[in-house]
Amino acid sequence: MNNPPWPNGKKVVHLDLKGAPPKLIECFSRLGADGLLVEYEDMFPYEGELKLLQATSQPAYSRDQILAIQKVAKSKGMEIIPLVQTFGHLEFVLKHRPMWSLREVSNCVGTLNPHKEEGFKLVMEMLRQVVELHPGLNALHIGADEVYMLGEGELSKLWLASSGRTVEQLFLSHVASIVKYIKKEWPHMTIIMWDDMMRGMSQDTLKASGIVGFVQPMLWDYTPNLDVDKTVSLLEKYYSAGMQDMWAASSFKGSTSVYTNVPSTQRHVDNHLQWLKVVGSVSPVLNMRGIAITGWQRYDHLSVLCELMPVGLPSLAACLQTLIHGQFSPEVETMGSTLDDATLFPGRRLADTRAIGYIQLKSVCDPRYVRGWFSPYHRSRRMANPFITGQIQSQASM
Repeated sequence: MNNPPWPNGKKVVHLDLKGAPPKLIECFSRLGADGLLVEYEDMFPYEGELKLLQATSQPAYSRDQILAIQKVAKSKGMEIIPLVQTFGHLEFVLKHRPMWSLREVSNCVGTLNPHKEEGFKLVMEMLRQVVELHPGLNALHIGADEVYMLGEGELSKLWLASSGRTVEQLFLSHVASIVKYIKKEWPHMTIIMWDDMMRGMSQDTLKASGIVGFVQPMLWDYTPNLDVDKTVSLLEKYYSAGMQDMWAASSFKGSTSVYTNVPSTQRHVDNHLQWLKVVGSVSPVLNMRGIAITGWQRYDHLSVLCELMPVGLPSLAACLQTLIHGQFSPEVETMGSTLDDATLFPGRRLADTRAIGYIQLKSVCDPRYVRGWFSPYHRSRRMANPFITGQIQSQASM
């Protein structure tokens, strides 16, 4: 059965710039995208005390390059939404020795300690620099997904020792502080955040959070067998809590496994077909602002690259056209064939080579953690995520 096309709202391609920044705005526009969700991470030209956050393996974008990206996007009618992590997945910040004291727990590189004023000021300065280099910015994504080990730090344990306090409240308190700062500095700003940390929360907890009416949750699910009824129910819960504007997030690459080489286009098309069923099932009173088609370069800042962008472009083409047509139709296949054009698909030869290599590598069977976070590249540079190495040591001892 065919689905109706994606309704009015943005189709935003997510650019994850940690490790392999692409230059493909023209390509994305021609494939049907009308926005970019840009996760700069260490490719942003932070200044002053934040300059140490810039990548060292390759130069970060210059200020002129950031402005040029926006100019090109604007010429194609594409809105840019920067994504700045403000709680979890801050590996690119907290890996630096001067920032170690700002971790929630010492062996979790990604999670910020929500009790330290220095950490809050750090995140605010990151936001300020990003917003100021995006003149006319109207929307900002504050991340806040996968805040691992929250509540495990000593200060958090002391905070939670008071009667009635929960980890859910601890999470919401930090997010509310971020949101309050943004609204004070930029009252017009639309604030988007990942939803996963809120999925288990009750309506009453959300209503009392202080973020309702100020943030738009972005529900992410990258699986080909996405549970439509469960997702609709989750959207309705957020709406009942007072969140009227929401986003979806699908995936065209980088979400299968930490070390996958070539994306399965069918897997990602199926994911988008499920999302079309979701938006076709929700009440019209829910305002679905759009969908972010994510393309992750790594699972986190310290893992290996997976599914490079040249390999993922055919999948992106198929997914975007599926959203536009409501099915994987002949029109979609025709659009996919246009990727033979080297100007639209600048990585065609690399994609073909990687596909052949993937077939040769299918028989290799290494543990997920070792292939993703403890590869020869990591070992040769003595660089690893301590939380993951702890998992490897535990498995090895067993």
